[in-house]
Amino acid sequence: MEYLFQFFQDSWIYQIENILTIHLYCGYRLSVGNNFKMNEQLKNILPDKRIDEFLSIGKEKSIMTADFFINAGETPIKIAYVFNGLFRYLYVNDKGDEFTKAIITENNFISSYSAMVLNRPSFFSIEALENSKVLEISWSDFNQLQDNDIFWVKFLMKFVEKGYIIKEKRERDLLLLDAETRYKNFFTEFPGMDQRIKQGIIASYLGIKPETLSRIRRKIAF
Repeated sequence: MEYLFQFFQDSWIYQIENILTIHLYCGYRLSVGNNFKMNEQLKNILPDKRIDEFLSIGKEKSIMTADFFINAGETPIKIAYVFNGLFRYLYVNDKGDEFTKAIITENNFISSYSAMVLNRPSFFSIEALENSKVLEISWSDFNQLQDNDIFWVKFLMKFVEKGYIIKEKRERDLLLLDAETRYKNFFTEFPGMDQRIKQGIIASYLGIKPETLSRIRRKIAF
């Protein structure tokens, strides 16, 4: 009887250890897989030898559709690199009308940059338009990298310059192009985007009302 009790006890402990080992192993595989995918994506923007340094100051974070990375009125202290998913920079006026300032796709940074460097509340929110995965980075930690190595100052400058070029083009398009041309250009810049976001968001990005967008779509369809 004592032998049977010991047998079942040992068997039970063995099964528990097996379950724990399987869970730990699967978790390890998932972690390694995620890190591998991150490393591959970061090779688009960083030399191999800089990737671990960059990852060391960030934390992986999932942001669900309609959740916010930064809210208007909040003083931002963080940036993020988008591994997958989709975001928009969103203004909302006193009447509740929405204005989409920018659409940010994978392999780009999201931030309320001017508010962060001026240490003041953000005028816009950053909203996830899809379930997204990002590497969230404290601005103070990134500043520490810049203080220690000029490479990170140059790295940041490339993205600031890219943002300025996009901003200048967007302002020019809104000022000089008619709504139909802006709509056509939108799909050149964001192919397939109408399958990812609502038409109302596209209209708010183009600076037109939803009914105007509907008329343009009907005209182009014919």
